[in-house]
Amino acid sequence: MMRKILSIFIVTLLIISCNQKQSDNYTVTSIEDESILVEQQYKNSSHESIDEVEKQEVTKKKIIKDGRLGIRVSDLENIKFRIDTVINHYGGYYASEKLNNSDWETSYNLKIRIPSDNFMKFIHDAETGVGEILYKEIEARDVTDQFIDLETRLENKRNYLKRYNDLLIKANSIKEILEIEEKIRALEEEIESTTGKLKYLSDLVAYSTLDLTISKQKNFKYHPTKRDKFSEKLKQSLSKGWFGFVDFFLFIINIWPLWIIITLIFYLWKKYKMKIKRK
Repeated sequence: MMRKILSIFIVTLLIISCNQKQSDNYTVTSIEDESILVEQQYKNSSHESIDEVEKQEVTKKKIIKDGRLGIRVSDLENIKFRIDTVINHYGGYYASEKLNNSDWETSYNLKIRIPSDNFMKFIHDAETGVGEILYKEIEARDVTDQFIDLETRLENKRNYLKRYNDLLIKANSIKEILEIEEKIRALEEEIESTTGKLKYLSDLVAYSTLDLTISKQKNFKYHPTKRDKFSEKLKQSLSKGWFGFVDFFLFIINIWPLWIIITLIFYLWKKYKMKIKRK
């Protein structure tokens, strides 16, 4: 009887042990399979075409507006003050400001950022009644597709980052943890890069850029440089040569102690040579 009970107990332990191993193997396999599936889905999503993205509903176009404007004015400082006032009125700012001053003109080279909704209004106010328009260029670029593509990729990367973080919690081995952490690190770097691109693009859309040059011409007249006659230059050369000779002669006299020392050394050296010959 005891032998039969012992046999049943051993068989029961073996069955439980086998089930536990199968469960562990299933867990490891399940995590590995899920990790591979997530990675494959992420790679496929990275190649998602813009055509599929364009099917999303777009409520507002993303347009980047840039421009170049050159104006010649008669009162540079007053016009510059007027431009400052108009910029403040429309909520803009100077990205850069440079003053150039030459013999024939004075000019300001200004890079101005204006909220895109007020861009054309600002240009109209800036160019009206100020002077002669030298050149004017306005360019508009539609970046809606690029904007949506970046937003979609960013959303996908964040979703897959969340799934990898969930897998990291379920990981059972050091190898799995390291592999998943490496994928998380790479995804976080991609998210940071994509976020930076999206912010830069959003700034270009929100604020339009105008390169404005305002200049004022000067009453410049060319006056050729007068040159001295040959006789005058000859007199100057002879005079400089004479003064140079006098300076050199005075310098030689000025170092008379050195000449005495040199003469004394030469005399002692000759005397020493003659003494050696007598021996």
